[in-house]
Amino acid sequence: MFKCFTVLLVASLALLGCDRVDPNSPLGQRKAIFKQMLNTSEDLGGMLRGRLPFDGDKFAAGAIKLDGLAHAPWKHFMQVQDGGDSSARAEVWQRQARFEELARQLEGVTGKLVAASSNKPLNAAQLQAPMDKVEAACKACHTEFRNH
Repeated sequence: MFKCFTVLLVASLALLGCDRVDPNSPLGQRKAIFKQMLNTSEDLGGMLRGRLPFDGDKFAAGAIKLDGLAHAPWKHFMQVQDGGDSSARAEVWQRQARFEELARQLEGVTGKLVAASSNKPLNAAQLQAPMDKVEAACKACHTEFRNH
């Protein structure tokens, strides 16, 4: 009985592992970066919307982090569509010029957010417009290139 249970447990664990994305694969790398981008963006937006207390130093550090992350995932999109459970539509690889254009737009607006957050003392009102542009850039790319 114990032997049967052990075999079933090992088999179950092996099957659970099959759904996981290799964290070192291009898909795993970009998923990790996009998750960090989402978490950072949610914290920044939360500070501006009153969900989190506004802290100018934390906001400025978060803007710098978001800008760095905004430049990172694109190198993990290979020229040919990779396998795996990706949220990216096939259009990413079929319309690469447009995809790259939207990536550069995101990089531009995160850079402007960093610039806006370097004007001390910071207040939430002065950062709302640049943050809105970051969120709009994210949404534009998701609308065209992400499976929802």
